[in-house]
Amino acid sequence: MFHFSVHLLRAATIPLVLALVAPSAQAAGDTMSKIRETRTIVLGVREAVPPFSFVNAQKQPAGYSVDLCMNAVEEIRRELKLPDIKVQYKLVAGPERIPKLLAGEIDLECGSTTNTMARQEKVDFSYTFFVAGMRVLTNKSLQVETVKDLKNMPIALAKGSTSEKLFKQLGDGELRDAKFTTYDNNGEAYKALKDGKVGAFAQDDSLLQGLVSKDKGMDTLGLSRLALSVEPYAVMVRKGDTALLAAVDRSLAQLYASGEINALYDKWFNTDTLTIKMGRLTRDSFVRPNKQPGVAMVLGHSI
Repeated sequence: MFHFSVHLLRAATIPLVLALVAPSAQAAGDTMSKIRETRTIVLGVREAVPPFSFVNAQKQPAGYSVDLCMNAVEEIRRELKLPDIKVQYKLVAGPERIPKLLAGEIDLECGSTTNTMARQEKVDFSYTFFVAGMRVLTNKSLQVETVKDLKNMPIALAKGSTSEKLFKQLGDGELRDAKFTTYDNNGEAYKALKDGKVGAFAQDDSLLQGLVSKDKGMDTLGLSRLALSVEPYAVMVRKGDTALLAAVDRSLAQLYASGEINALYDKWFNTDTLTIKMGRLTRDSFVRPNKQPGVAMVLGHSI
């Protein structure tokens, strides 16, 4: 089980809008030295990607990914022998994740970011902690079993997501007659679907289920059987940040080996409002920790 420190609880009481964090001037790969000097680590969190990373009713960061990052913070405290390391939070939107990490505004990104080969050119990833699949959310009356079923359909995409990248590629080929609208975040894209402005919303299935569970939208909406990609989620660190990444990986490996990850999974994915059965690829990532990048299931495309 997780034991959150007094310092975290104190830091969490600061409204996120007031938690302004100055960018770090430290070079990439020296984050552990910065943490040792400042006694502070900055976690990048998302505002609304439940159950991974979101701001709860008490205006505090919460979620599966946030818990995993806090477990990593405990490992960092042990390694540096500094139990007084404080945690600060900074909200990051999808398109901001990598830029803010590279600029030193955050030290770890704790959200729902897919490890992809394209992103590996800019950042480093921890062990995989969840594997999603890209699907589309539509009205239950629609059956989407192949890409062709999406022809001529207005489709919502979230800015900065792997689904935006893949569907823009499909727009040059199989879906050249479809109309794409890119929204700033998942919430806006989901609202567009609920309001009838689009016929489908393409995104990772776990994120779509998280959105739908909040307003019980599954009465009218359903996920496609079609899966367009494999999306392994991981914690992001700056490229070459070897010591910090090693601490994060150790914390994850310990959770996996001890079996504690199962209780944490149930805490966020088996609730009164949301049930996401642990998939084979997610379970495999716990049994054999890995950093395999995600792949598109549509021949000739990438994410």
